[in-house]
Amino acid sequence: MTDSAVSTAPPAVVPSAGPGRKRLIAGVVVLAIAGGALTYYLHARHREDTDDAQIDGEITNISPRIPGTIVRIAVSDNQPIKAGDVIAELDPTDFEVALAQARAVLAQAEAVAQAENPSVSMTETTNQTALSSAEADVSSTESGLVAADREIKQLTAQLELARANARNADAERQRAEQLGASGSISQAEIDNRRTAAEAANANVAAVSAGLAGAQARLSQAQSRITSARSHVTELRTNAPRQVDVRKANVGAREAAVLLARAQLRQAELNLGYVKVVAPVGGIVGRKAMSLGDRVAPGQQLCAIARVDDLWVTANYRETQIKDMHPGQRATIKVDALDVEMRGEVLSIGGATGSKFSLFPPENASGNYVKVVQRLPVRIRLDPGQPGLDRLRPGMSAEPEVLVR
Repeated sequence: MTDSAVSTAPPAVVPSAGPGRKRLIAGVVVLAIAGGALTYYLHARHREDTDDAQIDGEITNISPRIPGTIVRIAVSDNQPIKAGDVIAELDPTDFEVALAQARAVLAQAEAVAQAENPSVSMTETTNQTALSSAEADVSSTESGLVAADREIKQLTAQLELARANARNADAERQRAEQLGASGSISQAEIDNRRTAAEAANANVAAVSAGLAGAQARLSQAQSRITSARSHVTELRTNAPRQVDVRKANVGAREAAVLLARAQLRQAELNLGYVKVVAPVGGIVGRKAMSLGDRVAPGQQLCAIARVDDLWVTANYRETQIKDMHPGQRATIKVDALDVEMRGEVLSIGGATGSKFSLFPPENASGNYVKVVQRLPVRIRLDPGQPGLDRLRPGMSAEPEVLVR
């Protein structure tokens, strides 16, 4: 059979769609779009979502509390760490010397305080003894003053008597001399009368001298009693002051002991601070230390990201938080893990993010442009969910809060 003998059948003609079929297809499309829009509306009107959100958590910056030189590093970047683990160690030599010095200062202060402590009772005893002795001197001097006064009175009376006897003896001598001139009495009698007169005058002189001595002793006794009373007054006034001074000295010594103990405690703490330990558990990051580095208090050595207590910080537009409040349920999609997690609204920020920025806007400056603001909303993640251990602060998230 040749090619020319083969008959070729004409192609089949497909009838074109009519106007009714096109309208049907367009109607179906419109209904599908409307149904989708209605479904989205019914779903979205009960939920508020945002893509301006991230996983958040606390990051603790680690720094030494004392200056020193790093002699050991015990961590590396991205290393898990537990609270209390050693991060680095500083050279302890200087702090061991300071601790020995503090112990010596404390021992010296305690010895001085122990030596000073009995001085209060010793001063009180000495003052009491001196006061008793001074009061005894006053009593003795007063007795001497009374005796001197009595002696003066007695000698005054004796002097009057001696003067009377002397006058009488002089008169007898004069009569004897007159009688002797006429030969009425003997010369021996005249001599006796003269001797008696001279003895009487001598007795007057002796009594006068004794009276003068008694008066001098009275003056001395008066001076001594004045001095003794002044001494008693001085002791009574100064004795409490001396005791107060001693007590103050003892207090100063005891304060020196307390200061030395505090310095010893500080030296012990400083020696303990040579080991820089982790205050919290987490993941080490931003390690900024090397062996031999000289570090100072407050200088950052590394950071620890706490991955055991994470939350979501979602920055919602201010128009989205009308019906939002703490306690509402939320779902969170984490981009890095492609998982959906559950959570709960914990709190709504106290100010917009722009107010917390370094340069907050000044709407009164004349160039105001209204911009929808965002408020941070904290969402707590439910515990026990799969994937929580893989979350890290800073991961992007898309939360959706059920508001109605």
